[in-house]
Amino acid sequence: MTTPPLPADMTTPVYNRVALIGLGLIASSMFWAMKRAGLAGEVTGFARSAETRDTARRIGLCDRVCDSAAEAVEGADLVVLCVPVGAMGAVAAEIAPALMPGATVSDVGSVKGQVIESVAPHIPDGVHFVPSHPLAGTEHSGPESGFAELFDNRWCLLVPVEGSDPDAVARLRALWEGMGAHVDEMDADHHDLVLAVTSHAPHLIAYTMVGVADDLRRVTDSEVIKYSAAGFRDFTRIAASDPTMWRDVFLSNKDATLEILGRFTEELFALQRAIRTGDGDHLHAYFTRTRAIRRGIIQAGQDTAAPDFGRGPKK
Repeated sequence: MTTPPLPADMTTPVYNRVALIGLGLIASSMFWAMKRAGLAGEVTGFARSAETRDTARRIGLCDRVCDSAAEAVEGADLVVLCVPVGAMGAVAAEIAPALMPGATVSDVGSVKGQVIESVAPHIPDGVHFVPSHPLAGTEHSGPESGFAELFDNRWCLLVPVEGSDPDAVARLRALWEGMGAHVDEMDADHHDLVLAVTSHAPHLIAYTMVGVADDLRRVTDSEVIKYSAAGFRDFTRIAASDPTMWRDVFLSNKDATLEILGRFTEELFALQRAIRTGDGDHLHAYFTRTRAIRRGIIQAGQDTAAPDFGRGPKK
């Protein structure tokens, strides 16, 4: 998978100072990606946990790690909320008095409707709000999990709100493109429905499958783990994701997730019926159609056809 070229005019920082609130996988990867490309003059950071702040200072994550969110955002022309979706409203309220006029506030949450509803009321006049969502991640979390290449050739969705300043949107787009991402824009409702299909429901199904296997493991003396095939191993990778983040995602994107799960249940019942009645034609046609989706993902450069799905050791 090739890294997209940086914009030709990326000779000066896009932002003078970027504040990252929350220092997990996405924030740490943003820091390393911004430093790789010289996209920010200074990057400040804050995490609620003193242990996380100490770790960030030890590994050189952020140019300056602050002991309060208000201190971190002071003088920043971009503030990125990298906390769980359920915490974003409270964080926005906390930093609002310290935001610099003309600054942009963004986020990296995988739900947009609820984030906009909880954050927008706290954005002061003269401060721009441009929600975003990088479609990139791993099952790992914490300040030591980030790496500069996380966003290379991945998509970042910008979700401007009513009245978003076009210049602020364009500037944020330049940052994400500079970090290696492809950028697109969509409205919040459509974003949440699309992500329910591509991310939220699959995660819930993975959690369920691993939970079922755990129940079976108690009966089979750990054989489920001992003889795990590639499909189940991939489920466990997804199900190892941050539980706090995913709890908030499902509670915040409830309607879209339930809609997709309802459709999934209908499809599952149809497959159960085909298996029960021996309808091989239905199964073959269904699997042929779904196989084409996988080919489309590979052709779009969003994964590799390697037998290990590109997750083996890097050479």
